[in-house]
Amino acid sequence: MVWGDLIGIEKLKIGELAEKTGITRRTIDYYTTLGLLKAERSASNYRYYSVESIEKLRLIEEKKATGMSLEAIKNQFEKEHIEEVDIQELRLQMQYLEKEVIHLIDQINSKEITTQHHIKQKVSTESVALMQSLLLLIT
Repeated sequence: MVWGDLIGIEKLKIGELAEKTGITRRTIDYYTTLGLLKAERSASNYRYYSVESIEKLRLIEEKKATGMSLEAIKNQFEKEHIEEVDIQELRLQMQYLEKEVIHLIDQINSKEITTQHHIKQKVSTESVALMQSLLLLIT
């Protein structure tokens, strides 16, 4: 398959996906029913798949070839998705914490905050908990 053929394509109908991957429509439908693939339904009830579904189908077929069951493949995909969500959430929390710390440093530099007691008052309980969690992860 030539990826250049997919430039500008956002969604594929099930028949197009089958043609591009060499996997039957029936198998794609089965994988969709099991939750291995996600399809969007149009108003006229057509299933549309993202271009990323091509890579996902390749991964499914590779894992099947090693003897992995479809249920195990689905569990692995779900676990990977949860890990991605957790990492994204951690990144957002770290960005928030970074902004809060920068703001505190600016206040210290401008002499608005002069004592450790004032710093403790300015840092939220959630931020302290987040800092402690991040320190545990780092060490």
